[in-house]
Amino acid sequence: MITPHKDFNLKQYNTFGIDVTAALFFEVSTSKELIEAIQQIKANGIKHLILGGGSNILFTSNYIGAIIHPAIVGIDKVTDNDDYVELRVGAGVEWDALVEHTVSMGLCGLENLSLIPGTVGASPIQNIGAYGVEAKDTIEKVEGIYIDNLEHFSLNKQECKFDYRDSIFKNKLKGKVVVTHVTYRLSKRCNLITHYGNLEVELEKLGGKNLQNVRQAVINIRNTKLPDPKELGNAGSFFKNPLVDIKLVEELQEKYTQVPFYPVNDNMVKLPAGWLIEKSGWKGKRVGNVGVHKDQALVLVSFGNAAGQEVVELAHQIRQSVMELFNVSLEMEVNVV
Repeated sequence: MITPHKDFNLKQYNTFGIDVTAALFFEVSTSKELIEAIQQIKANGIKHLILGGGSNILFTSNYIGAIIHPAIVGIDKVTDNDDYVELRVGAGVEWDALVEHTVSMGLCGLENLSLIPGTVGASPIQNIGAYGVEAKDTIEKVEGIYIDNLEHFSLNKQECKFDYRDSIFKNKLKGKVVVTHVTYRLSKRCNLITHYGNLEVELEKLGGKNLQNVRQAVINIRNTKLPDPKELGNAGSFFKNPLVDIKLVEELQEKYTQVPFYPVNDNMVKLPAGWLIEKSGWKGKRVGNVGVHKDQALVLVSFGNAAGQEVVELAHQIRQSVMELFNVSLEMEVNVV
């Protein structure tokens, strides 16, 4: 039977580097160990939390319950034909290690998602996305364990109900399952997506468009905009890019000559949250132990020894400013615990 760690420090398990502890901490490397951990938690009637790489979570206090940390690894080829390869990947595999692996194999689909922190298990839950690509574009199947009856599940892409930064795992199945494996379908015939952000400019510097250069271009851009969590605590993009009516953009254009936006459909567009925050005067601003990154207004940072509640209070002030100035409501992408 798997034995948990007690009063386990979580500072190295959340990218904000918040110094908190968990009453119990289970690190599971197989589905069998996962089931054993869940059985112990249910037998003792304690609350639990699934924690992967900790790149999308903000702790505001010690966790009085059990943490389950999936450490299931492995990248296995399950399909290989002339057009694509399908890889079944353990939830504990580091996300960028998977991207690097697929690019080295000449497989396309994940390159725009390079350098996103976290683990594979979080990719379908958050439907992670960057530079015009989302995880749902390549996910074929998600497997895991139901917490209530300990049975295995397998959901296809449609059953996962993916949406922008959303999935069934954040709604109907929130807190009810643990992801153990994700299967991705990756193409041998590349259709590289490079129109988003500054990718085209960076690709020119690298000598042109190819699979390896797209990954490197994304890495270069992210390194200039996003701080390394090992040096400056953060959880990447703290807010979602809001979806708004095109009429609002037209109103904003009367005051701001260049309002960046990305069409979603005939009526709705996506506004960059970072632009809204910057125009609200928050970029580079520090409040005590926390602040907004000097190069990317979408990233809230800890300057060391910050408490989670300090970050929450800063986020609240930013949301108020954006609402007052633009009449746009920002939704946090980070999960507050």
